[in-house]
Amino acid sequence: MSVGRPLPGDVVEDAIDQPFWDACNDGVLLVYRCNICATSYWPAGSCTAHGMRDIEWVPAAGTGHLHTWTVVHQKYSKSFTDKPTVVAVVKLDEGPLLHTNLIDAEGTDLRVGMPVEVVFETVEEGAVLPVFRPRP
Repeated sequence: MSVGRPLPGDVVEDAIDQPFWDACNDGVLLVYRCNICATSYWPAGSCTAHGMRDIEWVPAAGTGHLHTWTVVHQKYSKSFTDKPTVVAVVKLDEGPLLHTNLIDAEGTDLRVGMPVEVVFETVEEGAVLPVFRPRP
C-alpha cells in the first residue's frame, strides 16, 4: 500500500522509495547502502562506483549533524504551521544529506555541526515523516 506524502510536494512516488516510507510508519529511518563499498545514499539511487549490483535499504542510526537551515516565517503551504518553521539539511552519520524540518529548537542557538536526532511526525493523510530535533 502506498503512503500518501504531502511533503515534499515535488517528489513523485515510486516503488524503489516505498520501503523508506513504510519504515517511517514503523519509526525506523532507512538509508540506501551499497554492500560492496558501504556508501549510503538518500534518496534511493545507484552507487556511484558500483551501480545497482548490490545495494539495499538498511536501518540508519537516526543521528547526524545540522548542515544548514533556514527559518520560514511566511506560511507558503498548508504544511507549514503558524509558527516559524525551521527547514534544514541534516548530514546523517551514515553520510547522506537529508532535507527535513528541525523541531523543538525554540530558544536553541542553531549552529552548523549541531548534533541532531530523528523523530517521526504523523502529518495529514496519515503520512509519517522523519524530522529532526537537537540532540542533548
